Amino acid sequence: MTKPLALVTGGAHRLGKAFALTLARMGYSIALHYNTSEKAAQQTKVELEAFGAQVHLLQADLTQPDQIHSLFSDLRPSTFNLLVNSASIMPVGNPRELELQDWDSALDLNLRAPFLLAQQAAKRMTAGGLIVNITDIGAQKSWSRYPSYSVSKAGLESLTKLLARALAPTIRVNAIAPGLVLPSDVVTQEQWDKLVEKLPLKRAATLDEITFTLQFLIHNEYITGQTIVVDGGYSLV
Repeated sequence: MTKPLALVTGGAHRLGKAFALTLARMGYSIALHYNTSEKAAQQTKVELEAFGAQVHLLQADLTQPDQIHSLFSDLRPSTFNLLVNSASIMPVGNPRELELQDWDSALDLNLRAPFLLAQQAAKRMTAGGLIVNITDIGAQKSWSRYPSYSVSKAGLESLTKLLARALAPTIRVNAIAPGLVLPSDVVTQEQWDKLVEKLPLKRAATLDEITFTLQFLIHNEYITGQTIVVDGGYSLV
């Protein structure tokens, strides 16, 4: 029996890797996208293959539209039915200081790329499919330290609704908005601990708690246009 094929962007590490591993366990073949993290992508490939998954490594700079187009050249439309838009960037800088390049890079990767990827995916999901955008609780917050990131993720939630309506009924489009999961390079351990302490549940999410949401969206075929928030109550703070 031919396995379904999932494309996971930013799949070499962090959340993207966790999504790819979950899909491999579910019986998917994986098209694993990476940009500069070739070594991490190769290691992730080994881990995916341990679950019996067929893995295709796809390198591309998603801020370049022509590279997005070429990314799909090796995908077989007959089995491709899932796109997980996980690749993103989080520039630091308040609105008074943020460089134009940092504004553009966040919007190009976090918002424009998922739109272009969805366009290409929709052409190939001939038997229907699912697109899952990975947003962030920051889409609902006024994070003055990360203006381009917050705006791009807010835009991605809006795009999720728009695409869900436009691509229905054959293709569903949803989003997952995690809260605190993995510390990033832009916060210190002390800052991270303070953020976690503010949460009603007083802990960061586990990777399984985030990836379970992807499984839920795959299995429940009556959900489209929704952003599932998995934030330990962060949105209440």
